[in-house]
Amino acid sequence: MADQLIRLGGVPEHFNLPVHLAMERGDFKSRGIDLQWNTYPGGTGQMTKALRDGEVDACILLTEGVIKDIIKGNAAKIVSVYINTPLNWGVHTGVNNTLANYNDIFDKRYAISRFGSGSNLMAVVDANSKGHEIDKDQFVVIKNLEGALESLTANESDVFYWEKYTTKPYVDKGILKRVGEYLTPWPCFVIAVRDEVLEKHPDDIIRMLRTIHDSCDQFMLDPNSAIDLVSKRYAQKQKDVERWFHSTEWAIHGWVSNKMIDSVVYNLKVANIIEEDEDIPELIWRR
Repeated sequence: MADQLIRLGGVPEHFNLPVHLAMERGDFKSRGIDLQWNTYPGGTGQMTKALRDGEVDACILLTEGVIKDIIKGNAAKIVSVYINTPLNWGVHTGVNNTLANYNDIFDKRYAISRFGSGSNLMAVVDANSKGHEIDKDQFVVIKNLEGALESLTANESDVFYWEKYTTKPYVDKGILKRVGEYLTPWPCFVIAVRDEVLEKHPDDIIRMLRTIHDSCDQFMLDPNSAIDLVSKRYAQKQKDVERWFHSTEWAIHGWVSNKMIDSVVYNLKVANIIEEDEDIPELIWRR
């Protein structure tokens, strides 16, 4: 019998290395899964669209982004947390921008990969938590990290939220300035799967999840090897990778907390990203 094809999407970042290692070792194949990896440099907004369009079956994406999109009608469910720890967002500006203080960002122009993306949502949630509101016309859509670098360098935008360690090489090279940091107040990445796939192939999704969880467990058990590998593959300094690795915990089971979901929904409402009286559908796959 042929292996079940599952198309899994994710960003081209070091968080997803355990999945790539499992693919390279043939772990998915040994469980009857033909895993096809799809890279989305545009982040969560690009992936929620791919899920809606049926371009992928599953994605590893930002918790708040996929929750917002399922509430807005994306026929998908969260099947597992992927990273238990919060995401450390670096708050950046262009190296020639006069902006120097984190407290001065809230009336500036924000580079975002797309509306509804993590870079968009976190800017709104962070501002809101500090008593500020951002107008829609402050956002400049730049598609991805490359677009952000161009936009910030040309002073076409002023502020950009992106994962701190992914952007650190650009900070070190003097292309970006980091003016602040913001920790997501919940586990940062989850795995979401389209409803149609969950209905047709529930056992295959469980096998995919077990393989990912096992690989994440293995990755965390050998810190020296993991740190060395990330440093080489993602061209990052050993010291930076050490700090990142020891502040990151991968999930090794599929449990998703209702309280965590409630916290995200509350923050999305407070930030006016979803309506106060919005109907909240079932967000978690109850297997």
